[in-house]
Amino acid sequence: MEVWDIETLERMPESLPTHELLPDKQTVAIPDTGSQYGFDIEQKLKRLGINAVRLPFDTPIETLYGYGGIIIPGGPESVYEPDSPKPDQRLFSERENRPPILGICYGSQLINQAMGGKVEKLPERQDGYRELILGVGSALLHGIDDQQKFVTTHGDTITELAPGFVPIATSGNLNAGIANEEEQMYGLQFHPEVSPPAGDLILKNFISDICGLEQTYDYSYEQFVDDAIIEAQGFIGDRKALLFISGGVDSSAVAKLLEQALPPEQLEIVLVDHGFMRLGEVEQVVEMMARCGINAKVFDAPGQYLDAKTKRDDGTETPTLGKAIDPEDKRKIIGDKFIRLQREEMAQILDLGEIGEDYVLVMGSLYTDLIESGSKVANKDGTAAKIKTHHNDTEEARKMREAGHIYEPWRFIQKDDVREVGRLLGLSEEIYTRQPFPGPGLAIRVLCGVEPYQPPDTNRVAEQLAEFNTDDTRVHLLPIKSVGLQGDGRTYAHTACLSGPVNWAEYKDLTGRITDSIHDINRVVYVFGEPLEDVAQEITPTLLEDPEVIEQLLVADKIVNDKLAEYGLDKTLSQVPVVLAPLPFGEEGKRSIVIRTFMTTNFKAGDIAMPGVDIPESVINEIVDELLELPFVARVLYDLTSKPPGTTEWE
Repeated sequence: MEVWDIETLERMPESLPTHELLPDKQTVAIPDTGSQYGFDIEQKLKRLGINAVRLPFDTPIETLYGYGGIIIPGGPESVYEPDSPKPDQRLFSERENRPPILGICYGSQLINQAMGGKVEKLPERQDGYRELILGVGSALLHGIDDQQKFVTTHGDTITELAPGFVPIATSGNLNAGIANEEEQMYGLQFHPEVSPPAGDLILKNFISDICGLEQTYDYSYEQFVDDAIIEAQGFIGDRKALLFISGGVDSSAVAKLLEQALPPEQLEIVLVDHGFMRLGEVEQVVEMMARCGINAKVFDAPGQYLDAKTKRDDGTETPTLGKAIDPEDKRKIIGDKFIRLQREEMAQILDLGEIGEDYVLVMGSLYTDLIESGSKVANKDGTAAKIKTHHNDTEEARKMREAGHIYEPWRFIQKDDVREVGRLLGLSEEIYTRQPFPGPGLAIRVLCGVEPYQPPDTNRVAEQLAEFNTDDTRVHLLPIKSVGLQGDGRTYAHTACLSGPVNWAEYKDLTGRITDSIHDINRVVYVFGEPLEDVAQEITPTLLEDPEVIEQLLVADKIVNDKLAEYGLDKTLSQVPVVLAPLPFGEEGKRSIVIRTFMTTNFKAGDIAMPGVDIPESVINEIVDELLELPFVARVLYDLTSKPPGTTEWE
């Protein structure tokens, strides 16, 4: 087996496939501002046949001017904050030899401010899919219909255009696009990189018509697979490799990769039952893996997880998982317990009293996981906001990574990529088309708490929300919180609910208006059943240590997923988290079930499955009726929130 030296490893590809190492006039530079979508821009350009490279945001113009175009992406900061990322300011003042520049979201605000315009935080923000009116006459928007829906997520807005700039797009009464054709500088307040197909055409107009770049980049999954096998052999060398699988496409594809890269005696594959798998999931996964030629042994560890605890970022100790309420605590505990179990398992395999150097833990971490966790693997400058800690990027995992004991072949690709890679590696269709299931399992689909969520701003938010009541639709604040994604940053915020006669299009529009105008709400749900005149601000105490909690979610989750499979919707919907919420709606001791349907390609942005369009209303009604027959269910809720402002998972 060929074992690569350090110099060779340093040349390994960091993307799909390799970056250019030096400035090149056929390559686009992307100064990294900590954007959740910076990688999406790079990946999208490569799929359009143009090479792209992400660079530190303070890269000097002498380097930037060696590229054929510059795209400044979004980010979690505001341009008027003193520590917000700024590129070399000569970029905006020294025109000679400057390539065309496109700013997206934060990038557009940065361009406008640097060129003499004004950016402000207005009462209205925008998150999710919004209909925009596109102007005519700009080369950037050539060939695109004047009304389009795009993903937006911003709290700041361009309020005064810089001299020489003209508006090229609007969203309601807000500026959504600006251009200075003479300077070849453009700004978009929306995200074309995650808004196909119109967004693809905008990027193509920029790179082809404005920058004049040629399609010379060969985006090849086959080459990526070949490179990944070589990389795995080089990184692991003669060390033992341990892979924990879940049955999802990410870890299963890694198993097939290692199967081709390593001899069998060098690899151990383990399925950990942490007690939060779905009904029958463990047996199903083992059988499914075996049909695909992957032999996994089961590690039974439910009790170990409930009693586990860990350290927070500030050094304080979490409660045990069984008593944990905070979503971040739960994710960190489960992730760190995974790492500790992996160490114990590897020590047993190697017959070591103390863990030695002869092992590698292999994980199916995606770029999406790492950027949402704020990992420096995905964002070397550390400017990306932490949206949520994924179980494969806890502090324990980072220590192991720094010590050279973790290998993550999918660290620079996303869900749509890994499905194709898995197919090429020989995964069966039943695996590579599976809906994702989070590593922490059902533990993060239980909203835990012993008291209602009522922060100091509750009354103010409730008063703002009451303004959206109509004769037919009742709007209320729920006593629970949700994790959200707003302006490239994480939010913990209120959840609102709608009730009344079903009108899905109206409710979807109302959801956007609520989250745009009330920044302290990041999620809206519809409550099936009789309209709610009021919502009691009380919850049913809910902790993972209570055996009935997971048992209730297991039953509800099976009802939903069996029904989706019956109608083939498990293959057309991207993901359908089923959430147990501690909401009794006046029925003492009961809880409620939230159905979160989600449509996406890469899970960085997406929208709900629209009833009557993406999912038949009759199927929804069947699911609701069956769930309401369960003695512990008070109400069934349907999540109406796109991503952003809501994350895919509630926790």
